[in-house]
Amino acid sequence: MHVSSFFLGIISIIFALFWYVTLLTGIMAIIFGEKSFKNYQSKMGKCGMITGIVGLSLFAFIYISLIIFITVNLY
Repeated sequence: MHVSSFFLGIISIIFALFWYVTLLTGIMAIIFGEKSFKNYQSKMGKCGMITGIVGLSLFAFIYISLIIFITVNLY
């Protein structure tokens, strides 16, 4: 479970421009990482959780910046 969490977190970072991929993989990475870290104290599970959070944060930053950029240029 910890390996899949880390892999999904990396996928969420790589595909941050595609919301349908990033939301799914980021949330799954956080859930799997949390379960893995809680049950087995796995450091790789914690890394998966962190990469999932980074991927979702990057996604949010890109899309919020895009919305602000579009609204500012309309006026």
